[in-house]
Amino acid sequence: MSGVPTPTAPTPAGPPHDPESDVQPEGPVPTTAEVRLMIAVQRRLRHAPVVQVARAMSLAGEHAAVWIAAGAVGAAVDAPRRREWVEATAAVVAAHGASVVLKRITRRVRPSHPDVLVHAGTPSRFSLPSSHATSTTAAAVAFGRLVGRGALAPLVPAMALSRVVVGVHYPTDVVAGSALGATVAALAPRALRRVRR
Repeated sequence: MSGVPTPTAPTPAGPPHDPESDVQPEGPVPTTAEVRLMIAVQRRLRHAPVVQVARAMSLAGEHAAVWIAAGAVGAAVDAPRRREWVEATAAVVAAHGASVVLKRITRRVRPSHPDVLVHAGTPSRFSLPSSHATSTTAAAVAFGRLVGRGALAPLVPAMALSRVVVGVHYPTDVVAGSALGATVAALAPRALRRVRR
């Protein structure tokens, strides 16, 4: 009938708003060559055992958990050098914290190319530098003073490679993370000496 408004269907509600989706990446953008390198690494190391090991390393290294636990064990069983173990663990925590802060500054988003397979979850969408590479390198340097400088060194490239295998970091993310971890761990003893004074 004329003059009677026609009922309209209710507009469906959209997905919940994610405030972090409003954040636009402002940091360095990975090059096409870097993405191609990621894809090549993943295709070369696509076999199940390799991916499973990489995922296990990803889980163990989250929030530097494996290194904090290792430092706690070292402090517990090596009483004469307990203070050194605590200080080495503090260096690892400081390096990890620095990587988290830098992620928010660089604001590079994680890989999202359709040919890059993602095999692990992440606590944030930002990727530069890799916190896993940062804390692992810091642990290799800081704990290496206590267990032998070369003892943990092989874990640094292994952890770095695992982050590319699981598809959550660009190669430059892990290189930057390793550089940051080595720097913080190298400077930590001097900073701690100043604090003690």
